[in-house]
Amino acid sequence: MLNAARRTLNLEAEAITAMAMRLDDRFVQAVERLYTCRGRVVVTGMGKSGLIGQKIAATFSSTGTPALFLHPAEGSHGDLGMLTRQDCVIALSNSGETTEVLAILPVIKRLGVSLIGLVGRIDSTLARMSDVVLDASVVREACPLGLAPTSSTTAALAMGDALAVSLLEKRGFDSEQFALFHPGGSLGRRLLLKVEDIMHRGVEIPLVAEHELGREAILEMTAKRFGMTGVTNPSGELVGVITDGDLRRHLERGHDLLTRTAGELMTVDPKTIAPESLAAEALRRMEEKKITSLFVCPEGGRHNGRGGVVGVVHLHDLLQAGLV
Repeated sequence: MLNAARRTLNLEAEAITAMAMRLDDRFVQAVERLYTCRGRVVVTGMGKSGLIGQKIAATFSSTGTPALFLHPAEGSHGDLGMLTRQDCVIALSNSGETTEVLAILPVIKRLGVSLIGLVGRIDSTLARMSDVVLDASVVREACPLGLAPTSSTTAALAMGDALAVSLLEKRGFDSEQFALFHPGGSLGRRLLLKVEDIMHRGVEIPLVAEHELGREAILEMTAKRFGMTGVTNPSGELVGVITDGDLRRHLERGHDLLTRTAGELMTVDPKTIAPESLAAEALRRMEEKKITSLFVCPEGGRHNGRGGVVGVVHLHDLLQAGLV
């Protein structure tokens, strides 16, 4: 079984490598036609080629090139109506003679739509009728019977990825644009979710004045349930933080927590983050500093008490948002 698996992977890898070596100006022409397409990229193919075509269309759509899949058999029964003269078609067929695909070519040509053929035989009917031909031929299938599409479908899929990535780079498509098309995924959340979208606000923010006694700080920590509280000076600036760890350390030194002031109990220079920062950045800072909460201040500053400390974000908030 391992030998069969290795043979399969090696044959498919060799097919992709050989295809890469054959790339020429026709690939560049295909990318230019797709880039200048004023409509959508319509991908079509039958059987296994159709399944590959669906993935190629999905990859285009998620990387900045509007695309859809047209089933060629359904196309002959009305679905060709989705085509417009501004579209560009990529037709997949290993043999280049797939009946259902050939049946819709006359309509595609009549509309004057650009046709890119992704074929396994460059002397086929589909290749001859295409405006640009991409050679995705393979020496042999990985299937020992030479029947099941294996190396050929892998090569077609890889060629589709090569087109999508080339278009992505040509368009200057960046991670923020990618996230816009993937708002439901973890990557989208990492690239789009901001601290202000998940932070706690107003009376939920744990804060005490530095002249208040430790008793008040402990009550604030207990009521707000963040395991810490911020400490402000008379000007309302955030000057420190008291955490559960701070309280334990003072107890170990024999200090009376109830009679000492918050200013005496606090740790100076609390860690903050701006509300417009990405939530992923808040997670990075927490991991870096080994803390579980961050105060949220405009531009990351610390001023104006409850007016300046606009929020607090906890590790649990990031967990609930799906960033961890």
